[in-house]
Amino acid sequence: MRSDKKCSRMPLVAAMLKYKYDDVYPLHTPGHKGGRGMQRLLRQELGAGVQMDVSLMSELDDIHEPVSSIKEAQQLAAATYGSDACFWAVNGTTQAIHAMLLTALKPGEKVLLPRNAHRSVAGGLILGDIEAVYIKPEYNCEFGIQTQVTAAAVEQALAQDSDIKAVLLTSPSYYGIAAPLQEIAAICHRRGIVLLVDEAHGPHLGFSDLLPPSALQGGADACAQSTHKLLGAMTQCSMLHVQGERLDLQRAADVMSLLTTTSPNYLLMASLDAARYQVQQHGRQMAETALQAAEKLRQLCAGMQGLKVLEQTDCGAFLLDRTKVTVNFSGWGYTGIEAGEKLRQAGVAVELVDESNVLFLVTYADNTEDFDAALERIEAVLADMQKNKRSAKIIKAVQLPPPAQSGLGLRSVFNSDKINIRLQDAAGCICGEQVSFYPPGIPVLLPGEIITEEIIAYCRKMKELGLPVSGPADSNLELIRVVKP
Repeated sequence: MRSDKKCSRMPLVAAMLKYKYDDVYPLHTPGHKGGRGMQRLLRQELGAGVQMDVSLMSELDDIHEPVSSIKEAQQLAAATYGSDACFWAVNGTTQAIHAMLLTALKPGEKVLLPRNAHRSVAGGLILGDIEAVYIKPEYNCEFGIQTQVTAAAVEQALAQDSDIKAVLLTSPSYYGIAAPLQEIAAICHRRGIVLLVDEAHGPHLGFSDLLPPSALQGGADACAQSTHKLLGAMTQCSMLHVQGERLDLQRAADVMSLLTTTSPNYLLMASLDAARYQVQQHGRQMAETALQAAEKLRQLCAGMQGLKVLEQTDCGAFLLDRTKVTVNFSGWGYTGIEAGEKLRQAGVAVELVDESNVLFLVTYADNTEDFDAALERIEAVLADMQKNKRSAKIIKAVQLPPPAQSGLGLRSVFNSDKINIRLQDAAGCICGEQVSFYPPGIPVLLPGEIITEEIIAYCRKMKELGLPVSGPADSNLELIRVVKP
């Protein structure tokens, strides 16, 4: 990661500010004309920033054919992270994941990926008409979570299917557990296979040895990062990084252009420029600050008898990003959903809840008095829960069901006629839509998979726990779309 003076500028931000202070009257889009015509309340809340909601003016460059400020800003991002090329994804990491798949694979080719890959991966498979081969991650019974894929499992899967052209892994996981990327990259590259990494939860990695190495440091050929999740970019802002000679940079650029709106929001792109500058200048300090804040929360929770906090020792050979604080409430007889609701009632919103756990996401921005005040609220909630714990009732986490058997390809399902039937009557049918419980957005069913009684029972269990369902047309999952016989 670079921190030299060549990276010490924000070219797009500078260009936008110059345009703003040139006091040019905007006879161009957007229609609110620098906030003049925006609804009063929204204009008031957004403040002066709305004046920088600008359009495709020549001096502000074009993300589809960058030649000036955007080109330089993306080059600086590549230099900062150590990639050969960086592409901004203003449609989030979903766009970057789709682009990785379409860059690396041709229609009909195979990709090896974990069954708990994020739901966005399925979209890339449909767009690229790519076939998935699934691999099972390791499982932590105490926390009831899947951890990571082992290098041995990847090597075995590749040995069994010589047609696999790429491997796509999620690292770190939502819970902050990182895969052994360096070892897996060596396995892939010996076979001429590209390694793609969904690094949505790792844009802060690589700037401090106190955290796991980044995907690029691990040898990934490409990685997709959610800059907005843990750094200073606005929501929806992500980056795609490509390195090495195994992927065609021009094809990556063509695919990103294909997937990117022709009217990108310049405020979003400016926040990417600024977030890159910030982490390039202060990345190590930001990591240390985040870890210090996380340690306060970690010690608070670990000090409560009966609570279990996910630690490095729980991750085996996998590394843990300790800015993610996962707390298991099953020892007190509470679900993670119940604990999350109690915290929300006290004014603390958490990142994720599942059957047994609450995940707190801590960043460099939590070095504040507000965070310390939040810790006091958390302590009060935990003290009350401990006082009223249900010690006789230990909740056992339900592991995700084994992968369903594929009955039809994703692209074929997408183009097939579908009908709605009751979930309870769907056993044996081919699923016509994706079913996930969110968070963390891991598909239980993908289009084309055969619905089983086991999967139906699992869905009922998740609904009973109160986890919101994502993907189906019927958000209550009373009905499910299946391929018409």
